[in-house]
Amino acid sequence: MHNALWTLRGKRLGVLGLAFKGGTDDIRESPAILLVQTLLQEGCKIAAYDPAAHERAREILNSSIEYASDAYEAAREADALLILTEWDEFASLDLDRLHQELKYPIIVDGRNLYDPDVMAAHGFTYYSVGRPAVTAEPPPLAASATPRKASHS
Repeated sequence: MHNALWTLRGKRLGVLGLAFKGGTDDIRESPAILLVQTLLQEGCKIAAYDPAAHERAREILNSSIEYASDAYEAAREADALLILTEWDEFASLDLDRLHQELKYPIIVDGRNLYDPDVMAAHGFTYYSVGRPAVTAEPPPLAASATPRKASHS
């Protein structure tokens, strides 16, 4: 996280997934819960979404985080989005919409749900596990770019 954002204090982070694994509401020994607690101690503001575990997570995290109703709400105005649990719906997000929701198009994917080249092509800076980080591809030169004037000597 420090590589992606430099400093964490005051950052708003979207979190996708709080359960120990996708398909369950089990949060016992969930690495996602531990990471969220650490990020809160670092001074981050967290908006999290999990399709099943939000009620169980609330028992541990109380009101220290915002509980989003979907992935896009968790991403809204976030400085970065963290994918922490492998849910099928997280692997099929509308990437253009996700890009629009984020304040900065930075994704830290702890589950390697996406192809780094696809994420770069959609304008994201993308960090995943065991793979090099990728940055957004620059937009193609506009066809209406002003041509250089020929010099007459």
